[in-house]
Amino acid sequence: MAIMKGAEPFLLPGGEHGVILVHGFTGSPSEMRLLGYHLNDLGYTVIAPRLTGHGTTPEAMAATAWSQWFGNVEDAYLMLKGACSKIDAVGLSMGGLLSLKLASEYPIERVASLSAPIYIADRRLPMLPLYRLIRKYAPKRRRKFHDVDPIYSVSYDRTPLNCIGSLIELIKKVDRLLPTINQPTLIVQSRNDRTVRPKSARHIYDRLGSREKKLVWLEESGHIITLDAERDSVFRLVADFIRR
Repeated sequence: MAIMKGAEPFLLPGGEHGVILVHGFTGSPSEMRLLGYHLNDLGYTVIAPRLTGHGTTPEAMAATAWSQWFGNVEDAYLMLKGACSKIDAVGLSMGGLLSLKLASEYPIERVASLSAPIYIADRRLPMLPLYRLIRKYAPKRRRKFHDVDPIYSVSYDRTPLNCIGSLIELIKKVDRLLPTINQPTLIVQSRNDRTVRPKSARHIYDRLGSREKKLVWLEESGHIITLDAERDSVFRLVADFIRR
């Protein structure tokens, strides 16, 4: 199946310190590419997998589940393992959840969770079983970033409702795993996020088993903080965190 232009996975060779960048639900590696360039310029080897069903068609995504998406992240880890002595994981939105799950199962050094959901900001969510009886997809608003080339914001304009159920399963699973995660963790969340309720960040912070953990709040961004107004600050936060 053809991949949407700009949604391709990418690998940026660098030094022996590797970083996995994981994109979000219905998104693509494009939303992590600018962060990837920034980290690669600092000498890191960067890999950004394309999660199964993403970056192609909503119909293709509808037939996938969280276990397949996590499998893509595991594959990226195993690819880096042969070339890098240290590996960190950085995930946006659902990618944050997948990165946290990776940290619970593999010896990565550090993990950064950006805009990760525990509480989803959609009042229709309790009605999901009913919606799924009458429709397969829900329209999705796509924000335009006026100072960013659209090639860095490749995503779907429809959300497969089947996959929302799988996302909720992933949230519950990661929530149970949080106390077992002991790697240093960075959590970044915007107070103006309209997709994820900001209290998700505090929940993750409080539940984490990590002794070294940091929660940073943004004030001017929406959900996709790797592309929004404070992206340069996010890039510096992530780079400073993994440089320690």
